[in-house]
Amino acid sequence: MKVGLIGNPNVGKSTIFNALTGMHQHTGNWPGKTVEMKSGFREHNGIYFEFNDLPGTYSLTSHSMEEEVTRDFVYFGDYDALLIVCDATALERNLNLVLQVLEITNKVIICVNLVDEAKKKKIEIDFDKLSNLLGVSVIPTVARDKKGILEILDKLSNVSFSKNTFKIDYDFLEEELGKISFLIPETDIDKRIVSLHILLGDVSFLRIFDYKFKANLMHNLDIKEKSLIAINNLYKKGIIRQDIEMLISECISSKCDMVCEEVIKYEVLDYDKKDRLIDKFLTGRFTGKIVMIFLLLLVLWITMVGANYPSEILYNLFFKLENPLINLLKFIHVPEIVSKAFVYGVYRVLSWVISVMLPPMAIFFPFFTLLEDVGYLPRISFNLDNVFKKCGSCGKQTLTMLEGFGCNAVGVMGSRIIDSPRERLIAIITNSFVPCNGRFPLLISLTSMFLVSNVLFGSFILVLFIFLGIIMTFIISKTLSKTILKGEASSFILEFPPYRRPQIIKVIVRSIFDKTLFVLKRAIIVSAPAGLIIWFFSNIYIGDLSLLKMFSNFLDPFGHLLGMDGVILMAFVLGFPANEIVIPIMIMGYMSLGHIEDISNVYELKNIFLNNDWSILTAVCVMIFSIFHFPCMTTLLTIKKETNSNKWTFLSFFIPLILGIVICFLVNLIGTFLLHM
Repeated sequence: MKVGLIGNPNVGKSTIFNALTGMHQHTGNWPGKTVEMKSGFREHNGIYFEFNDLPGTYSLTSHSMEEEVTRDFVYFGDYDALLIVCDATALERNLNLVLQVLEITNKVIICVNLVDEAKKKKIEIDFDKLSNLLGVSVIPTVARDKKGILEILDKLSNVSFSKNTFKIDYDFLEEELGKISFLIPETDIDKRIVSLHILLGDVSFLRIFDYKFKANLMHNLDIKEKSLIAINNLYKKGIIRQDIEMLISECISSKCDMVCEEVIKYEVLDYDKKDRLIDKFLTGRFTGKIVMIFLLLLVLWITMVGANYPSEILYNLFFKLENPLINLLKFIHVPEIVSKAFVYGVYRVLSWVISVMLPPMAIFFPFFTLLEDVGYLPRISFNLDNVFKKCGSCGKQTLTMLEGFGCNAVGVMGSRIIDSPRERLIAIITNSFVPCNGRFPLLISLTSMFLVSNVLFGSFILVLFIFLGIIMTFIISKTLSKTILKGEASSFILEFPPYRRPQIIKVIVRSIFDKTLFVLKRAIIVSAPAGLIIWFFSNIYIGDLSLLKMFSNFLDPFGHLLGMDGVILMAFVLGFPANEIVIPIMIMGYMSLGHIEDISNVYELKNIFLNNDWSILTAVCVMIFSIFHFPCMTTLLTIKKETNSNKWTFLSFFIPLILGIVICFLVNLIGTFLLHM
């Protein structure tokens, strides 16, 4: 049996999916889409189940790529059943999607999750009555504790679906729908529902409908004429096309209200009072911003302090294995040049990347996922929505920006949640203005060496540099929305999920497998060949100079204009595959080494910089350039994959780079002038 899981965001759909499938899962992309698809498998009662976890959606009237995937699966998918997951504490809102699906297909089982949360809030639901009213099976569950999971499998194993689909009265739209319906050919989909999409002007739906059923609706002149007449008739009643979706939603909501009046009892009418009081504080005009800044500071401080020890352990472990690896290569008679290129080039770069990158990501991403699990992230989006709206974007960009702190590639992928293609591109192009964890080692090191040694004050300085990146995100977003990505900010539905006790173990596992290891894998793929190239650059000589030294000498005049030098610029260029290797390349350039070397002592590292004419101004320019320069190779490859465009990948590379060059030039100019006053 092929089963699709659908539901609103934040109803526990993924938890249900994980409980049904265990570890028998794989992840890929939906055919023709960049939207992530999870499939899982389970055998029960002699039946082999394939479960497909569809993207969360509030409606089958799609606005984003992810919602299109869910809509197309429901309408055109080859499935045996749909499992609709609802939240027992917000059943009235969730029924909106349920009723839309029931109009299309009768192959439905409803899973009402979080019944324990509903019980705490004194909400009683008559599940038998709900089942009778909707004409489908309804199963209460507590997915976190795996309660009700076997009942779902048993029901799927023995289900017999009714033949009658649910009907919703669309009031005065019904007359116009009837005029269009008789022109539509017979298919598996109700003519009335297809007519609804014609009235809505849902081109993407009609395109797939025509392809699937060879219907040619989009080019049928009679249907075009009838739909225009229908829209004109509605216009005479004071209804414009943009209002049709709202009116449909109101009709569905009215039906939801009727059902809920029959099946739900609230012992305490203000059951969500506690959540609203917390919201008043966390989304307050001033308190909301203060809490955001405090949490950012706290997470960064914990990441900075917590990553040091595991990084050191990993570093020591990798470099202890170096000699045995060299001996092994000698033993199997690998040529010396190949051995050195592999160990001192590829292996050392990978060791550095893993040692520096893995611990902060393994700390940051669980914290980020924890905030998501608790229900706080949508509140952050709400707090910054107004700012982004003034910049021609929307608050969902906040979530992609926050993910960028862990890894810009993840932030770029997170832009899929943004409905508007224009706003999605703005989020993608500006995501690299937020420093990822690969840039934190450089920012932290230079802050402690040249600006302030205290960790707490260092965190404040670091936050100031991060805010510079955030402010620039707003400025560039505004500029793009007024120029090449011109348009008005779109509105979006933002749900405040109830605050929940986080599942800490699951949060850690999910964040490590879904984000940390995913990003690390990509970084390793691009860093390995980079290590080889860097080793050859530093070991091939023309006269008395290595190619590395010649390259840094070539960049030196331009570097001095930006308050830096050729070695620094060379380190950023060769660090393109992974930001983590910028500092080791600097050390290699200054010490004329033929391989990447670690200087673990901060004072020793500072002396190397000071001996090469570094000053506080140099450190500040390097930190600014670290925030404003081209994205790493992993991020650019992700941008290319997400946009499928060389143009937007090109702009994502050059916009931050040009900005970094201009800002560093001005800072150096002003700084030099002040020092010579």
